[in-house]
Amino acid sequence: MKLIKTENAVGHVLCHDITRIIPGKEKGPVFKKGHIVREEDIPVLLSCGKENLYVWEQNDNMLHENEAAAILRDICTGGACSFTASEPSEGKIEIRAAADGLLKIDRDALFDINYLGEMMIATIHGNRPVRAGEKVAATRIIPLVIEKEKMERAKRAVDGRPILEIMPFCIKKAGIITTGNEVCKGLIKDAFGPVLKSKLAEYGAEVTEQIFTPDDSESIKKAILALVSKGAEVVLVSGGMSVDPDDRTPGAIKDTGANIITYGAPVLPGAMFLLAYLDRGERRIPIMGLPGCVMYARRTVFDLVLPRVLAGEELIQMQIAAYGEGGLCLGCEVCTFPDCGFGR
Repeated sequence: MKLIKTENAVGHVLCHDITRIIPGKEKGPVFKKGHIVREEDIPVLLSCGKENLYVWEQNDNMLHENEAAAILRDICTGGACSFTASEPSEGKIEIRAAADGLLKIDRDALFDINYLGEMMIATIHGNRPVRAGEKVAATRIIPLVIEKEKMERAKRAVDGRPILEIMPFCIKKAGIITTGNEVCKGLIKDAFGPVLKSKLAEYGAEVTEQIFTPDDSESIKKAILALVSKGAEVVLVSGGMSVDPDDRTPGAIKDTGANIITYGAPVLPGAMFLLAYLDRGERRIPIMGLPGCVMYARRTVFDLVLPRVLAGEELIQMQIAAYGEGGLCLGCEVCTFPDCGFGR
């Protein structure tokens, strides 16, 4: 930076805040660091007692913080229309979702950018649903100016792939199978169906059919295959997931020919969760076996997996295993999910 006469500052960038104090009326910055001085600003600056100013010394190898912040914005979003961003101010930009969907974050690229220094990107957690208008990230350039070459390194670190992505909820047709002799015989009222329908509706999915079956492997298997043949894009099988002799759901799902990804998850509530995929021609239908806790606990493993499945993400065992850290729901009196540590 360099010191110049205020009268000669038009077009230059301030390197510090300019504070104006009017006793009893005003005290605060009238111009902030990074402001580009205009002709009409000169009388105001002089009235603040600023006859000299520190300004950014022009250098073709450097970028102003706001120019560099715009580069970070593009690194985050790739210019996708599923995001909106604020105008750069003091090297800062806020990024918001412009559509509902599943937020995905390239964690390795995010780390690489932040490890470069003199710049930062902070995000909310990924693999969670977001709504249009929700703040998802913010960026900042730390110094007033930064080397162009460093911003080129930042661009190379992501190699054209955006750090943020919003996957729309594309699976809309769900089939439900409720197992249990006691439900089939009318001894108790179905409590699973209303819960599942409500959770699916959060993501714009509807239940096309619900089938009630006894605790019989063949009946459950036939019900799954029937729902798939009728066009179900995801099948939820509730109940019968423990190791009791009468619990036949895991075996029935396997008997359909589905590929079992996991039977068991490091999440509480929801350890007896099952995820499988059934291939039918070009279709690959996710099947979930849901333990009883989904019926009565406010949030379970189902709430972690459901949005990812409905966004069309195909999960593997490693991703389910990764839920161990953060997989313990604390059952808070006031539930703030997904704005909490559950599943993170």
